[in-house]
Amino acid sequence: MRCESHTDKVFLLILNYCLMKKNLASGPGSIQIKVILLVLATTIALATFIYTQTLISQLEEREREVAELYATSLQQVAELTASDKDFTFLLDVIKRIDFPLILADSNNKISIDRMGGGIRNLEIDSTFTDKEIISFVENKINEFSKINNPIFVYSQDSVVLNKIYFGDSDLITQLRYYPYLQIIFAIMFIIIAYFSFSYLKKNEQSNIWVGMSKETAHQLGTPISSLLGWNEILKLNKANPDKVEDISDEIGNDLDHLNKIADRFSKIGSKPKLVDTDITEVINSVIEYFNRRLPTLSKRTEIRLLTKEEIIVPLNASLFEWVIENLIKNALDAIGTKKGLIEFKFSTDQANIYVDVSDNGKGIDLKNRKDVFRPGYSTKKRGWGLGLSLTKRIVEDYHKGKIFVKNSVLNEGTTFQIVLKKNV
Repeated sequence: MRCESHTDKVFLLILNYCLMKKNLASGPGSIQIKVILLVLATTIALATFIYTQTLISQLEEREREVAELYATSLQQVAELTASDKDFTFLLDVIKRIDFPLILADSNNKISIDRMGGGIRNLEIDSTFTDKEIISFVENKINEFSKINNPIFVYSQDSVVLNKIYFGDSDLITQLRYYPYLQIIFAIMFIIIAYFSFSYLKKNEQSNIWVGMSKETAHQLGTPISSLLGWNEILKLNKANPDKVEDISDEIGNDLDHLNKIADRFSKIGSKPKLVDTDITEVINSVIEYFNRRLPTLSKRTEIRLLTKEEIIVPLNASLFEWVIENLIKNALDAIGTKKGLIEFKFSTDQANIYVDVSDNGKGIDLKNRKDVFRPGYSTKKRGWGLGLSLTKRIVEDYHKGKIFVKNSVLNEGTTFQIVLKKNV
């Protein structure tokens, strides 16, 4: 009954943790990110719209100035005598007209001239008759009047000689529609991004759920397997009180380990307290725990601690034991069925403690080294690849240290190095 109650406690703690993470992932933080993205996209679209409208206003003013210059030039031509008429300056002005323009008389009558005449930058169907051309141009005059007020050309007696009607250039027309197109594309982008973000978030939550479930099973596997083994040994040694007492002590160790697992999961997401601790003792306790159970894990693997001296480092012992367990389990998986060796070696300098964890397993390919700590990465058929990811978080986020692959040779082995500060 004692074993079952501890196991239930572990599962309940982990279940609550997973539900908490799921709620957080879809909670206020996620909503705030979406709102920020929406506000940012809206701000960019609005700023672009305002900027484009400013450009359009400047271009419209420029085109009106050109049209007024054209009107002034016509007025000057009308005032010249026949012998003084030089149209060079008028031709220079006409070259600057890159927008549709119609020159009509005071009664809005136009001269039909298929070579251009008073009509600039206006495409007229070559199959049109003169009557159809007049009707087409009159419609354009009405259209241009709604866009821009006409400009009048006066004689010396202030009599209206001509009227100039002009529309927007192709550039202004394109710029006028550009912000609306951009807003449409921005809205489409936001919609696609929103649904993509929601899908990825939902998929990530699902993967976290599956991953944490598998990591839970992975963590519980060793103590539960040991408890099952001790139970069988107890059945075989009922008549041997000394043996039963030894087995009882080991069962107590496994139950304590289950409590540690529950404690570790309960500390994820909160800031753990670091206490000056002998790191050698912490690692040695994990090694002894595994060595007593290696016959059920790997029949021919030896785990050694090469340094026995006391080394004090600020640690959360429960979480750091999890780091060592994950590294040992990772090494055991890499070693497989061959004769294995896992070694822990220390070195120090003035500011840091260095822990090298070496094995003689299959090694890690160079192209995969940057991925070994990525959540979900795993080369094993079972497992989900959270072990080393959690290890990295515990070392770097909680202990302000570093962990990385120091070196690795295929089919020869791998060395992970943990760097911890003597004073955090």
